[in-house]
Amino acid sequence: MNLNSRATLATLAFITACGSASAQSSVTLFGVLDTAVSHYSNGPTHQTVLSNSNLFNSRLGFRGSEDLGGGLSASFWLEGALTPDDGNANGFNFMRRSTVSLGSAWGELRLGRDFTPTFWNEAVFDPFGAVGVGALVMSPARSSSTAAGRARWTSDFGANNPAYIRASNTVGYFLPPTLGGFYGQLQYALDEQVTPGNDQGRFMSGRFGYAKGPLNAALSIGKTTGSDPASAAAPDITTYNLGASYDLGFARLSGMYSREKYERAAVSNTGKGYMVGVNVPVGVGNIVAAYSRIEIDLPRTPTSDKMAVGYVHNLSKRTALYATYARLGNKGDALLSVAASLPGRPNTSSSGYDLGIRHAF
Repeated sequence: MNLNSRATLATLAFITACGSASAQSSVTLFGVLDTAVSHYSNGPTHQTVLSNSNLFNSRLGFRGSEDLGGGLSASFWLEGALTPDDGNANGFNFMRRSTVSLGSAWGELRLGRDFTPTFWNEAVFDPFGAVGVGALVMSPARSSSTAAGRARWTSDFGANNPAYIRASNTVGYFLPPTLGGFYGQLQYALDEQVTPGNDQGRFMSGRFGYAKGPLNAALSIGKTTGSDPASAAAPDITTYNLGASYDLGFARLSGMYSREKYERAAVSNTGKGYMVGVNVPVGVGNIVAAYSRIEIDLPRTPTSDKMAVGYVHNLSKRTALYATYARLGNKGDALLSVAASLPGRPNTSSSGYDLGIRHAF
């Protein structure tokens, strides 16, 4: 960790100590450490690594709130990624989330870097939480990572997706939690461009749902503005997804449908995917399984699908052991991989497992 990161943490530790002295405000330190031994294979290529963030994302955060009176409150949230396998060799920042908010009976106004509404359906309704080898196959397909195993669906289609998980420079509004199960949010990310007519980086999205009793369902829509004219490096991207889950008591069923349209110059392509999953409580643990599939309307219809199964054994409310196995198939020149660090191969199956421990504090 560099000197700037250490100074940041020292400052926040001081804020934490000071916040506890006020009766009308509070500051909380929280985090997760999630580390696993993982093995990936893709044709003749194999890799064994000490990985992280396969059950929950490893993180360190600070959040706080202040009662301003009259039903009004202010709050902040600073959260950064941890990589316990290498001790954050690349430094520490608050790019997971960095927001300040005002809340009232009318809802919450939130400013800063935050998760996008269109990502939440993947994270909430995927039994694997969209992390680890078991993450639904739409996750690597939508990622904007430059790693060979996640960069694109096929060798002739590249698409940067900067607002897939989070967006910077956002203004967001959340409905109050008093609407009888209905919930929702709107988010607008400023492009901050200086050239007239250049809106590259602008992002608009919304998510609305209903959660009451055993049912939870939500629809989200998002639009990312690319370059003008849009290119493969910066296309216009329109995303729709619909997710739902139903708790039967002995098992929770979940599913999701997604559709993304990538537009660049005079060319547009649409990717369509779906996921079905189940979470079954067994004693102090849970068995989870999911099947997901995505295809894009290019020649030969590149298609990837994934089957994943896992078990989580809770040692306590804060600590769990887990094991996950997944196998991903590629057809029509699709080249996705189960891991970002392992290059994909067209029409080649990929498999992998995670054996790990998660501790929350």
